[in-house]
Amino acid sequence: MLVSARGMRPLAAPSRRGADRRSAPSMLATAAGGLAVGALLEYFLDPKTGRRRRHTARDRVLSRLRRGERRAIVRARRAESHAVGVARRTINARRRPEEPADDLTLAQKVESQLFRRANVPKGQVTVNAEEGVVFLRGVMDRQEDIDRMGDEARRITGVRAVENLIHPPGTPAPASRSKLERQRDGD
Repeated sequence: MLVSARGMRPLAAPSRRGADRRSAPSMLATAAGGLAVGALLEYFLDPKTGRRRRHTARDRVLSRLRRGERRAIVRARRAESHAVGVARRTINARRRPEEPADDLTLAQKVESQLFRRANVPKGQVTVNAEEGVVFLRGVMDRQEDIDRMGDEARRITGVRAVENLIHPPGTPAPASRSKLERQRDGD
């Protein structure tokens, strides 16, 4: 029996039963681990088939390592490509605006966007451009269609102004303003 120095009270000795209870699961785990290691050693060190088993296990482990390495390489390439794409999109977003298209390209762009609709008479209207000013010439039946063509041409990017010279059948074609008149008006 132990006695403390202060109050001369006896101290209870630690019980052995509590220590045994805590160590029993660890002893069982140690025993199970020992049995597993013994079974593995018997499996791989068997005199008849142990060599084949060792080589098969080695080949499988190396195969899994190679497969994992290939997967890691593919993932790295994918991540690199994604990062490069993000960087390029960022750089391209910061580019300065495109230069205005030349007159031929602008006329073709206006033609393709205007004539995309099925009810527009494609053979009766011609489009040309000069220094960003688009000229629409031709004959159309309804005044609403003529006005709509001019409005749609104005909405196309790159078009500075529109000279709508389309007229209904039986009426004379409107006269085009000269370049000097257009410059004075600010078009």
